[in-house]
Amino acid sequence: MGTLLGFDYGTAKIGIAVGQTGTGTANPLTTLRAIRQKPDWAAISRLIDEWQPEALVVGLPFDMDDTETEIAPLARRFARQLEGRYRLPVHMADERLTSQVARQELGRRIKNYAELDAIAAKLILETWLSERR
Repeated sequence: MGTLLGFDYGTAKIGIAVGQTGTGTANPLTTLRAIRQKPDWAAISRLIDEWQPEALVVGLPFDMDDTETEIAPLARRFARQLEGRYRLPVHMADERLTSQVARQELGRRIKNYAELDAIAAKLILETWLSERR
C-alpha cells in the first residue's frame, strides 16, 4: 500500500491531499499560499518528507468542452517542477468540476475558503486512484 500526495494547483493557493493506493481513498491535508507568486517549496518539501509518497498527482484543469483552461500550462509546469525537485513520478488527473464538488461537500459549513482547495485536491487524487482500479 503506497502513499500519494495530490495537488490542486493555483497561482495563489495550492490544495494538498494524501491518499493510499491500497484503499483508493484520500483525505484533505492543507492549503498552501503562494509566496511571491511561486509555490511554497519549503512547505511542500516538509510534506514530502513527512508523508514519503511514492508518487504525486497534479490536477489538470479542463473546460467542459474538453479543452484545457488558461491555467493548464501552469499546472503542467508545476508538475514538471515537482518531478525535477523530488525525483518522484508525477501524474496528471482531470480536475474538471472538483471545486464545485468540493463546495457541495462543504455545503453550508464553509468557514475557510482555503479548505475548498484541499478538498479539491482530495477529489483529484480519488479520481486518479479510481481510474487505476
